[in-house]
Amino acid sequence: MSEAKLLQDPLTLSREEMTDWGDVAVPIGEPVSHECGVLLFRREDRSSEMGLWECTPGTWRCDVEKDEFCYFLSGEAVYRPDDGSEFVVREGIAAAFPAGWKGTCEVKQTVRKVYMVR
Repeated sequence: MSEAKLLQDPLTLSREEMTDWGDVAVPIGEPVSHECGVLLFRREDRSSEMGLWECTPGTWRCDVEKDEFCYFLSGEAVYRPDDGSEFVVREGIAAAFPAGWKGTCEVKQTVRKVYMVR
């Protein structure tokens, strides 16, 4: 059985305490967003994972492959689904992105969130 992992006060973690995950996969223009985070759990078959994620300003393409639930701890981003609408996420907002969601994300201020993907 796996043991529970705790992340005390995820807002106080410095970038140096997180794992560098590199630039986003499909950037759109400059600046290019850079990701880092803390992986709390991942199934061996990679069917699900949970963690803390941070992303710097920039715009990038999102093609969600697995259902994701997240809660934004800080920052601000604008998500634009391919249907032309848009919504803003910031501190205190929870969001669910179903598998198959497609659009873009424009990070205005560095975003930090906790998430679960499955």
